[in-house]
Amino acid sequence: MATFLYKLGKFAFRRRHFVALIWVALLTLAGVGAASAPTAASSSFSIPGTEAQKAFDLLDQRFPGSAADGATARVVFKAPAGEKLTDAANKADIQDTISAIKSSSKQVASVADPFAGNTVSKNGTIAYTSASYKVSSMELTDDDRDALQKVIDDAKDTGLTVEVGGDALQAMPETGATEVIGIAVAAVVLVITFGSLIAAGLPLLTALIGVGIGVSTITALANALDLGSTTSTLAMMIGLAVGIDYALFIVSRFRAELAEGREREEAAGRAVGTAGSAVVFAGLTVVIALVGLAVVNIPMLTKMGVAAAGTVAIAVLIALTLIPALLGYAGKRVHGRKARKAAESGTKTEAKANMGTRWARFVLRRPVAVLVVGILGLGAMAVPVASLELGLPDDGSQPTSTTQRKAYDLLSEGFGPGFNGPLMTVVDARGADDPKAAVDDVVSTIKKTKGVAAVAPATFNKAGDTAIISVVSKYKPSSVQTEDVVHDIRAAGKDIKADSGAELSVTGSTAMNIDVSQKLNDALVPYLALVVGLAFLLLMVVFRSVLVPLKAALGFLLSVLAALGAVVAVFQWGWLGSLFGVEQTGPVMSMMPIFMVGVVFGLAMDYEVFLVTRMREAYVHGERPAQAIVTGFRHGARVVSAAAVIMIAVFAGFIGSSEQMVKMIGFGLAIAVFFDAFIVRMTIVPAVLALLGKRAWWLPKWLDKALPNVDVEGEGLKTASGAADKDDDGDRELVSA
Repeated sequence: MATFLYKLGKFAFRRRHFVALIWVALLTLAGVGAASAPTAASSSFSIPGTEAQKAFDLLDQRFPGSAADGATARVVFKAPAGEKLTDAANKADIQDTISAIKSSSKQVASVADPFAGNTVSKNGTIAYTSASYKVSSMELTDDDRDALQKVIDDAKDTGLTVEVGGDALQAMPETGATEVIGIAVAAVVLVITFGSLIAAGLPLLTALIGVGIGVSTITALANALDLGSTTSTLAMMIGLAVGIDYALFIVSRFRAELAEGREREEAAGRAVGTAGSAVVFAGLTVVIALVGLAVVNIPMLTKMGVAAAGTVAIAVLIALTLIPALLGYAGKRVHGRKARKAAESGTKTEAKANMGTRWARFVLRRPVAVLVVGILGLGAMAVPVASLELGLPDDGSQPTSTTQRKAYDLLSEGFGPGFNGPLMTVVDARGADDPKAAVDDVVSTIKKTKGVAAVAPATFNKAGDTAIISVVSKYKPSSVQTEDVVHDIRAAGKDIKADSGAELSVTGSTAMNIDVSQKLNDALVPYLALVVGLAFLLLMVVFRSVLVPLKAALGFLLSVLAALGAVVAVFQWGWLGSLFGVEQTGPVMSMMPIFMVGVVFGLAMDYEVFLVTRMREAYVHGERPAQAIVTGFRHGARVVSAAAVIMIAVFAGFIGSSEQMVKMIGFGLAIAVFFDAFIVRMTIVPAVLALLGKRAWWLPKWLDKALPNVDVEGEGLKTASGAADKDDDGDRELVSA
């Protein structure tokens, strides 16, 4: 592989105009495609095989045109101080508002009358009406939302307090200026690392080109492939981080090769041949982790993973081709002014013991103490995981300034927290002798269920064989108590089926969230086994070792548990919540564990590959195990540290999002990268390798023969570079990024 990549790097350097033109053409093509593509009208959320989804499918059959999964707008009214909504003037204003909502859009299916439906609080100060739409919230146009917003604004002018919950007004999450700050921090780190604006600008430029192509392609295909807005957010988050990192390693290696006295074309070839091999395998681990999300069998999650994996693949291709091409334009300006002057005068700068060297030597002197402190520190951070509660965010987790959150709080005040997430119970009575009697039994049973606050009268379909019963819990939708209520109702349904033949199922957004959480929990272990197993095989091929990949996987598990512990402490317990803009604590997003496992595993293996391949390279070229560790840190620690700080900055930029889900993902990934890069890879890894010594690189002979030799160390480059290396004494050190 090193030989092929070496030739690719030299080709890209020589034919830089051609290579650069191709990437500019691809960016333009993707941009035109995104601009001319129809707006993504729909992003359906389905969870095959769950009870909630089966109930939705049944409703589509038995209640045609009802759009059970259509958008809803729950409009909440509050009377001015000292007045009641039943007062004639206020009542008339509400009636006018209901009429205006009905006529605001052709997509409005129905709007309930709060006075006829008895959805007025006991003290008469708060009431709500539910507007149902024929299509899902993703299919509503901006015109539909604007029309509804205008009706609400007009209603507020009457003196009433009017707020809207539900998903009809669901807007795109705002990421704010912090995302730009993340990129700015990355730029500063690159300038400090390289000491050259040209060298610092290349990784940023190529990462932005890669993300531009990836996100534009997703936008262009969004309508055809039914991709949601979070798909491009994840692709941008991951693509930007790895794009900068991969380019950083290639540029760093190129500078090191120039410092060794090689010509620019030869240096570009060797940079791509050596550091490029690590980039390919690091990228493969990220792709495996993201594509592996398909194991969960939630279509939306699968699409997110595949789209992000595609962006990572683009980042790898750009690092291998566009970076050497741009290095051809930059020339020796990739070095700082001091290094250029030294090169021009012919003086050779001596390699000083840098921070990485000093840290590696410190760890080698006290490996046991360092290992114990590192493991105990991460173990302490992982303790909160024992209290992990999973759920999906609802309007109660929205910022207090939003209308959704205000409507949520008003409903809780007037009717109790359970009204924010009613349970939709569906009764299939087609198999019952007396459908009406069977449904009455269901209503009676649900009323006796612990934790149920209210049960609405059953609504039958035209055939009279299926009914919908709305059930309100005493507790807020995202609480564990409401989850217990759902499980109790479902358990009672088994007895009802045995007695009357009627089948009961619970659906609605709250039940759907519970089912998603359960499905994700069930998929976590198989997913972990698949991803870690495949990556383990991949790392065995790279490192020609059994213990190094094993240590890499165990270290990852430690860092991801510690990161999850931090997420629980901040978002569930509220520790330092105000610092990160957490206005409402609650359960951790149900997809967070599996999502963090997928993304963080891929990124963790990046640092493992970049740092340890340099150690492996030094060991293969004759250095003692301890000296190989020092060599790896001397050449890799600075660049890996810079890469980690950049990735942390990019992820932390998403903490400023108004969307709790994006905020939690940004925080979780940022803290996980911090733990993994600085505690696991830079501390625990050298300590373990120091204790293992030569045993770290042990591989059974039969396995050594069975595994393909991909030559990550670049042994084949001696032949490939030909005459350029004839004068070498054979033991020239390859300087790794």
